[in-house]
Amino acid sequence: MHSNPEEKPIGLPENAYRDLKEGEAYEPILSPKKTYPEVTTYSLLIGLVMAVIFSAAAAYLGLKVGQVFEAAIPIAIIAVGLSTVTGRKNSLGENVIIQSIGASSGVIVAGAIFTLPALYILQAKYPQLSVHFFQVFLSSLFGGVLGILFLIPFRKFFVSDQHGKYPFPEATATTEVLVSGAKGGNQAKVLVLAGLVGGLYDFIVATFGAWSEVVTTRIIPAGAELADKAKMVFKVNVGSALLGLGYIIGLKYAAIICAGSFVAWFVLIPMISYFADGQTIAVGANVVKLLGQMTPEEIFRAYVRNIGIGGIAMAGIIGIIRSSGIIKNAIGLAAKELGGKHAVDKNVARTQRDLSMKFIALGTIVGAILIFIFFQFGVVHNLTYALVGLAIVMVIAFLFTTVAANAIAIVGTNPVSGMTLMTLIISSGILVSVGLKGTEGMAAALVIGGVVCTALSMAGGFITDLKIGYWIGTTPRKQETFKFLGTLVSAATVGGVIMVLNKTYGFSGEGALVAPQANAMAAVIEPMMSGQPAPWILYGAGAMLALILTMIGVPALAFALGMFIPLELNTPLLIGGIVAHIVATRSKNSSVNKARKERGTLIASGFIAGGALMGVVSAIIRFLGANLTFTEWAESNGAQILAVVMYAAIIGYFIWDSLRAKPEEE
Repeated sequence: MHSNPEEKPIGLPENAYRDLKEGEAYEPILSPKKTYPEVTTYSLLIGLVMAVIFSAAAAYLGLKVGQVFEAAIPIAIIAVGLSTVTGRKNSLGENVIIQSIGASSGVIVAGAIFTLPALYILQAKYPQLSVHFFQVFLSSLFGGVLGILFLIPFRKFFVSDQHGKYPFPEATATTEVLVSGAKGGNQAKVLVLAGLVGGLYDFIVATFGAWSEVVTTRIIPAGAELADKAKMVFKVNVGSALLGLGYIIGLKYAAIICAGSFVAWFVLIPMISYFADGQTIAVGANVVKLLGQMTPEEIFRAYVRNIGIGGIAMAGIIGIIRSSGIIKNAIGLAAKELGGKHAVDKNVARTQRDLSMKFIALGTIVGAILIFIFFQFGVVHNLTYALVGLAIVMVIAFLFTTVAANAIAIVGTNPVSGMTLMTLIISSGILVSVGLKGTEGMAAALVIGGVVCTALSMAGGFITDLKIGYWIGTTPRKQETFKFLGTLVSAATVGGVIMVLNKTYGFSGEGALVAPQANAMAAVIEPMMSGQPAPWILYGAGAMLALILTMIGVPALAFALGMFIPLELNTPLLIGGIVAHIVATRSKNSSVNKARKERGTLIASGFIAGGALMGVVSAIIRFLGANLTFTEWAESNGAQILAVVMYAAIIGYFIWDSLRAKPEEE
């Protein structure tokens, strides 16, 4: 029997997003002492349908334009809509399961399309390279499973122990969608209106190009000259979704992220360009242009971004060292359970029940054996190479799992492409050192990269699901169990879609799908397997910078993310953070400030949800062949000037609507 939760009003507690005071506990919407509908035939069926549809759509769109949309928010909106239309009562728990299973699609796609199409790209050059469906399918499946298994021991730390410490922007937006849909009333109206405003705004930009999506200082002559001569340029993406993301992240973390970006773009890039005069040869690993011929963007990609990758890697190592106590406890618990010396505590609250450490340990062992078999008989056909490949996958995936989760918790963006690039470089170096080179080495490195990339993508995406469940009060064990099913369905769908798209379009040459990340990975792998150098000095510089930042108490991961993610995607976060600061501090009455901040969170969540949903719609319109963009106008200075006006307008709306909030607003 399910208890009736109607006696408790639906709505997040006031301490959901803030630090807990000493002795204070967080009580989720769904009481830990009661049982609610979660895993039902309805939620399983809808969740799996969402996984198939969004896996196919995300793979196609991602390979077409290089961008993978976040599936969690659109699926949450659809789940709420379906439960409303069908009149389902007490469906909040079911909707979390639908969202969690369905969201496997986006993370599996992100892991797969960054690396695995590179197998087909290289096959076009090297016909002797054999590529099969099962390589793509099993890489995605094993990576997804490892990501789930490696993350579960850290669930309590990230979602419960660190309550209020991380902003979790995407989880916040998704939770607000689910809760507002269940609650209805004024909260739902604010969220829906903001979703309409933000969605329409982003849709007009993405579909018609009515104004520029990115504004740069090149629109004024002095700015253009500064970019050309000093290689110094400022950029901002004027989308509403990123503005909302910045609001939820808050001023502190947004400022640290942007500090990393500003050091990259306003210190390092101009400094590197200073040495352009008199340069007669291209300098750096796999660099073919002279510095003087490079734009600031090209200097960023060739040099500075690699410093960010090194910083992310070192921040991950520092995070692992700092988390060593948690890791030790998790391993110790697993050892006790495996030895039968530890009984599972039956008194643990429903909302804190995970899959047992015994299951995780056995699952990891079985997974390692299956990955070894896959490498031995499906990729390298050599015992030594298979064992080396397995070691690379297990060590790097485990080490970077917490980095992926941490990045999602802070900024909502998983630096999985940077970590995968590092994985490819490290694995290529190791494989070459043990004698595996040429096309076989390329295939092995890419499959290893595919497994690791999917594991890290899953870890980042799944921590979002678990945080949503924590806030709402669902059972982690159920989310964890059925995430495996969503992963299996998504991996099979993605493998099939990639195979079909390769046969239909291909990923390189005339008329092919763009697949930019996979092409970049192929470009990195090819010279590495041919003995060409990697930018180790730049990775090392990033690693040392992360160490120095840690010494002075600055979060190194947030700073390094700023150096890795393009400037135009970071600056809106700072603007959103400033809006959050203005909204929450204008009144001398703390209850007024609190009400305003909460209303602002709803508006920000609406912007993110509307932008995500309409971004999918806009992409689908383009892929159906309807090009409605006024390209010539969208690329003009006039469109950028209009973008500044429209951005100011939507920021003004955001602040105005947030300041309308009254204390105790229902």
